[in-house]
Amino acid sequence: MSKRDYYEVLGVARDVDDETLKKAYRRCAMKYHPDRNPGDKTAEAAFKECKEAYEVLSDGGKRRIYDQHGHAAFEQGMGGGNPGPGFADMGDIFGDIFGNIFGGGGGRARGPRRGADVGYVMELDLEEAVAGIERQIHVPTLSTCGRCKGSGSEDGRVETCTTCQGRGQVRMQRGPFMMQSPCPQCGGAGKSVPNPCHECHGQGRVHEEKTLAVKIPAGVDNGDRIRLAGEGEAGPAGTPPGDLYVEVRVRPHDIFERDGDDLHCEVPIRISQAALGDVVRVPTLGGEVELRIPAETQTGKVFRLRDKGVKSVRSRQPGDLFCKVVVETPVNLTPQQRTLLEQFESTFAGEGARRHSPKSSTFLDGVKGFWDRMVS
Repeated sequence: MSKRDYYEVLGVARDVDDETLKKAYRRCAMKYHPDRNPGDKTAEAAFKECKEAYEVLSDGGKRRIYDQHGHAAFEQGMGGGNPGPGFADMGDIFGDIFGNIFGGGGGRARGPRRGADVGYVMELDLEEAVAGIERQIHVPTLSTCGRCKGSGSEDGRVETCTTCQGRGQVRMQRGPFMMQSPCPQCGGAGKSVPNPCHECHGQGRVHEEKTLAVKIPAGVDNGDRIRLAGEGEAGPAGTPPGDLYVEVRVRPHDIFERDGDDLHCEVPIRISQAALGDVVRVPTLGGEVELRIPAETQTGKVFRLRDKGVKSVRSRQPGDLFCKVVVETPVNLTPQQRTLLEQFESTFAGEGARRHSPKSSTFLDGVKGFWDRMVS
């Protein structure tokens, strides 16, 4: 299948400026990002397509080549290797939108080798997620060695790697192609340690459990992640550390069920309250409020309480609370209550009862029509 024009993929004109191009890429990436479309192969393919388009068009040299030769330029190697920024730029792009809270995985732009990112799952009650909370966590990780201060050297001597000459990368010629890979001697650090540290054995890192205070902002939802920059694993031999991603898991609630910014709950009422009408008190996140039940309310009726839902980290207005009325059948009746109900039921005898039970009448008419069609 032939590839779509990169400008068409991002929905921009061929004379688009860099800022507009970046905004178009953000929109495309946000729409099709795998974390927003789990299991959707079509969205995954579209995400890769817009990423590939941006990688070429955001690089001035590659864009000029593409404008002259189209996709064939890169298929034949005229573009000079793999397209530019790569997936590592996703972290910065999503950071512009969400700050420290976002659903994407991303990474960082190219730079020095760094430590691995660390994940931590924090379980919260709904009340904690809605109000926000600060909590201490304990994370097993690799930290900078205190003995050698991360250098990996017992005596402080660090020499330039003789294999890669300090570049951390080695190049190999394979046919017409030039391949580049991390140096096998220094692991990409560009340096070697003649006298390794006795504590970390030259790695510059040691295993330990780190205690951190994590501030969870108000309104987070299940699956939201908070990035703590530089709190992941320490990088090898003094390189930058990775990040810590705290993923929020909200426990099921006894009363409320959350749907985005909205909350749902069931409100049980007695048959007399449903028939005669009443005012009942229902819980909200801000305390109890009154809910007016009109006379002749049927079970399953949903009432909407505006602005009684959740104000999430991404919205300015709180959601709503939806209260579903459930009419309960009375149980554990006293003899007097049973007698009163029997007397009440006797008032529904005859054809006049049909006007008191509209759903029952409709159901009986449907049953009659069903049998008539069966025997005809």
